Amino acid sequence: MTQTMRWFGAADPVRLRDIRQAGATGIVTALHDIPNGDIWPQEAIIARKQEIEAAGLVWSVVESLPVHDAIKTRGPDWQALIDRYRESLVHLAACGIGVVTYNFMPLLDWTRTDLAWAMPDGARALRFELTAAAVFDLHILRRPGAERDYTCALRDAAAHRFEQMTDSERAQLEQTIIAGLPGSEETFTIDRFRDALRQYDGVDADALRANHVAFLQAVCPLADELGIQLVVHPDDPPFPLFGLPRVVSTEDDLARLFRLVPNRSNGLCFCAGSLGVRAANDLPGMIDRLGDRIGFLHLRSVQREPDDAFHEAAHLEGNADMVALVAAIHALQTREDRSIPMRPDHGHQMLDDLTKQTLPGYSLLGRMRGLAELRGLERGIAHATRTFADATRP
Repeated sequence: MTQTMRWFGAADPVRLRDIRQAGATGIVTALHDIPNGDIWPQEAIIARKQEIEAAGLVWSVVESLPVHDAIKTRGPDWQALIDRYRESLVHLAACGIGVVTYNFMPLLDWTRTDLAWAMPDGARALRFELTAAAVFDLHILRRPGAERDYTCALRDAAAHRFEQMTDSERAQLEQTIIAGLPGSEETFTIDRFRDALRQYDGVDADALRANHVAFLQAVCPLADELGIQLVVHPDDPPFPLFGLPRVVSTEDDLARLFRLVPNRSNGLCFCAGSLGVRAANDLPGMIDRLGDRIGFLHLRSVQREPDDAFHEAAHLEGNADMVALVAAIHALQTREDRSIPMRPDHGHQMLDDLTKQTLPGYSLLGRMRGLAELRGLERGIAHATRTFADATRP
């Protein structure tokens, strides 16, 4: 695998030289200062690329070129926004960048309810708990009709939790959910979030799927010509939230998307953590069956908990069988004679980073640990594969 790390630009506490010393050769980044829906100027892409190359690294993957919510809802500005998206792809291709990540999650990007959950070893992890999400939805956001989306037991648990919370804890939960995590495409106040939800009135899962297909049909022919692969990031978490549908959550969702839009440029960012939240997703099998569509890898593992809760586990722990996953990736790369860009997704806040201001999920040391573990695992699998081949050769 081509080893990369995500970098958020000048505002990132992690420096490019830190990433290089961690052993990565590639950078995954975006022009985060450009508002959603605006064109990425070629001059700004060149400047970012030169900054990365001056540090001895390569800008190998864009994460992400955001898809505006008016594209996801197919609003009145749909065509103008599509044209701007296409123009940004032209500029990226001119700068030699060939993999562009995006997602089709409504309003919120990835969502967690706790950004500093204490692990037994003293490290801190990201966590999602459905009860906490219900507290926000029912008692802070007070979304009309929200009670229909929760069982009686969950509504009771949320009401009890809300009553026990201090004003500070309620404000922290609200901030965690809607203020935007690293890489998120939007930040909201509670009133702005209520207003934004109205954009999706009448947009159910079928409509969102249709709008996703329409987006790809509009941009993939150009991406084919440019030699760019658009890789969709799965929903995180992979189930509906706050009345909003999510439609890139299962192997069936992905297979349908590739069947309806067969363009070569229609690809997948395989996120083992997002897909791994659903126990029914067979992660190594998905690598085998969807491998020719995979252009980018997010390797992390979650530990599923009761009642649709989960937390970020260490990269070789949790529910993902990372050995089987990396073995499937090694087989795919050997079969197709290519190296797929990979980043160790998220990471625990640990060691000296516990005393520093860090971006949730993107502190240096937890990701460096993950990268080292994944690098060693891949090399061990490659060595064992060669040794077995040599031993069985006639």
